[in-house]
Amino acid sequence: MQNTINTILSEYSTIQFLEDTMYFWSPKNREIHYKKSASTEADVWKLLHEIGHALLNHERFRIDIELIHMEIAAWSKAKQIAKKYDIEILDNHIQDCLDTYRDWLYRRSICPNCMSTGLQDTASVYRCINCLNTWRVSASRTCRTYRKNQRAPVAGAL
Repeated sequence: MQNTINTILSEYSTIQFLEDTMYFWSPKNREIHYKKSASTEADVWKLLHEIGHALLNHERFRIDIELIHMEIAAWSKAKQIAKKYDIEILDNHIQDCLDTYRDWLYRRSICPNCMSTGLQDTASVYRCINCLNTWRVSASRTCRTYRKNQRAPVAGAL
């Protein structure tokens, strides 16, 4: 696996790669963080996925649904790149990765007042169409999902 990763890194010399403990694309710094100790097929797939983000010039997302679209596009690009190296990225792996984002987005959208699914108003604010509550969420995907009420629901509101 390490030979494959080294080959990939050398062929994308226009992208800055930094050794790290996890895989991610930093649009602000225009660099890919990757695990130097990569030893599995999944490590190669993750690296190709992050290269997909870089080649697609993905920036920060403004609303949650954009994140899913970016992730799908990066996996699609990764599959295209993988063909060049005669690598097959398993669809189950892609769906498992996408599920982590879907689950995170779902948890953010649950109204802390009535537990209905809400709608996103801004990058950090959701509102409930059931009880009219609004709540603020964190932008971080790597920490526990917190939902803080912004205003009390209106009594008798439909």
